[in-house]
Amino acid sequence: MFERFTGDARHVVEGAVDRCERARADAVTEEDMLLAVLDMRGSRASSVLSALGVDRRREAVEGALGEARRFGGISRADAEALAGLGIDVTEIVARVEGVHGRGAMNAGRRFQRWTPGGHRPFAPSAKAVLVRSVRAATARGERRIGDEHILLALAIGPGVAADVLAEYGASPGEIERVLSGGGDGSAAAT
Repeated sequence: MFERFTGDARHVVEGAVDRCERARADAVTEEDMLLAVLDMRGSRASSVLSALGVDRRREAVEGALGEARRFGGISRADAEALAGLGIDVTEIVARVEGVHGRGAMNAGRRFQRWTPGGHRPFAPSAKAVLVRSVRAATARGERRIGDEHILLALAIGPGVAADVLAEYGASPGEIERVLSGGGDGSAAAT
């Protein structure tokens, strides 16, 4: 599958793995992939994020991802669904943190005994992003998978990355609009 990935898309995947390794996490997550997309400069995805103003709110995006990790990776949609069943996720997290300390539920950020040069596996959600990126490229009639397809796959969700992107104005519809040359991001579609 990776032979179809452009250089920028490969940089996103490598950047996500690097972020995971620096955090000494047990697996590469969709959040690692989103942050790696945000790290890109001069690519189609970075043009889309710039056109939507997400690049100027990087710290807020990182904070929102950190807050989601604090909640054990539960997306806003999941929390709302649970609230409909009478389960207050915020209260549960507060109780767990009251006993075990702040961040006790951080998803995917446990310390492991990895050997130098060892490879981190991809979490199921990160694997799903890669599969959706292939589907996004195919749906757009494109043979190569670029970092813009990874961004679109992240936004399509489900998951924390999709929630955060939507919160900051990068819904799948807005990303598609910019990629198709609509609005300020027409350069992104070239």
